[in-house]
Amino acid sequence: MRFVFPHAPVRPVTINGGMRMRAWYDIRGPRLSRDQDAEGIADSLSRVDALLDSEIRRGFAPERIVLAGFSQGGAIALRCGLARSPGLAGVVALSCYLLQADELGRWLTDGGRGTPVFVGHGSMDPMVPAELGRDAARRLEAEGLDCAWRTWPVAHGVHPDEIAAIDDWLERRFEAAR
Repeated sequence: MRFVFPHAPVRPVTINGGMRMRAWYDIRGPRLSRDQDAEGIADSLSRVDALLDSEIRRGFAPERIVLAGFSQGGAIALRCGLARSPGLAGVVALSCYLLQADELGRWLTDGGRGTPVFVGHGSMDPMVPAELGRDAARRLEAEGLDCAWRTWPVAHGVHPDEIAAIDDWLERRFEAAR
């Protein structure tokens, strides 16, 4: 087992007054599902794809890799993990939303369709409203993906019961491989 925790690059973030900070892409305004930074998203997808490809070259089969992230990291994990072929063992996306959702049919691969997804969200999240996470899960379910959706009574954070649910979900993903 190997854990890899990449850092987002430092870039200006418009919603934070242009301050340079770690971010997978620019957030241009409060409406997260609109006006997305296609160039920043593409850059981060390329970075995460290169990291996944490196792990595969190290000997980790795609069907043994779970891509996970929180907030922007969760959004990139969904967008990247579901566009891969062959598919991954799973994607865990916490307190996030589906990037480029209106283009899902264009970028979702057959491998991505076979990738199980866990979407968790804080029901009191003021930064990324839970409805955006729910919308992501609905869209993925409509495409036929195995998508688990859960909420917990927290703001923009992770609840201890969420960790337990992720643990159970991961155990089920890898049961057959034992």
